[in-house]
Amino acid sequence: MTLHPAPAVSALAPIELVVLDMAGTTVLDDGVVELAFTRANERTGVAANMPWDDALNYVRRTMGQSKIDVFTHLAGGDLELAHEANTAFETAYGELVAEHGVEEIPGAADVIAELRDAGLKVALTTGFAPATRDAILDGLGWQYLVDVALSPIDAGRGRPAPDLVLTALMRTDSHSVDRVAVIGDTASDIASGRRAGAGFVAGVLSGAHDRATLEAAGADEVLEDVTALRATRLLLPTAVSPALSPAPQPQPQPVESPVLSSQIGASAS
Repeated sequence: MTLHPAPAVSALAPIELVVLDMAGTTVLDDGVVELAFTRANERTGVAANMPWDDALNYVRRTMGQSKIDVFTHLAGGDLELAHEANTAFETAYGELVAEHGVEEIPGAADVIAELRDAGLKVALTTGFAPATRDAILDGLGWQYLVDVALSPIDAGRGRPAPDLVLTALMRTDSHSVDRVAVIGDTASDIASGRRAGAGFVAGVLSGAHDRATLEAAGADEVLEDVTALRATRLLLPTAVSPALSPAPQPQPQPVESPVLSSQIGASAS
């Protein structure tokens, strides 16, 4: 009788593309998004059909999603009012950037540069319209820092749909979704990465949502901020958490677990 060894446990696919959210993940928010929503409501009355506290709580729960989708809900389905409010929001956000400037999450640019130096492609995604997104990139001097920057209008749907992640995959000519990492500070970022089938999805605590919310949304890991990516499989091949490690399987004889590919050098308003 011939014994055939059980198939070796497959190594995790090497990551090729890292999809990073902007506000709260790589760009310091510091309440600017909420203030822009407040100004938009004051100028348009978009949330007049509900108490403002309820409206603001909804804004907080849906951070990371397409802003036009959020305003459509606040407007009770009135698309004309939603678009008016969205325009007012973009104007208000631009005003706030002009008044106070825009700052990165400390160390974000350095980490992005390290990811690219490691041979990875990097995409930025956001729920903002392109004009606001580009104003932020200009303010930070990040126009050439990443491979692509995407807004919902570039992809079809905003988060929590998978469109932004999948569009980043196609725009960067990456091979497959299991080679994509998605990083974000909201449940919508995590849901978008999960729905896209990303190979690694992590939350960060530098923005809108807390650890419990990010874990409940399905994050593989929750990090203090984007600089903690240095200790993950993206920039440190041996640093794979137990939750990400392949489960052991019975073997007829001892075998060594495969080693992660050195290619990885160490995909989510």
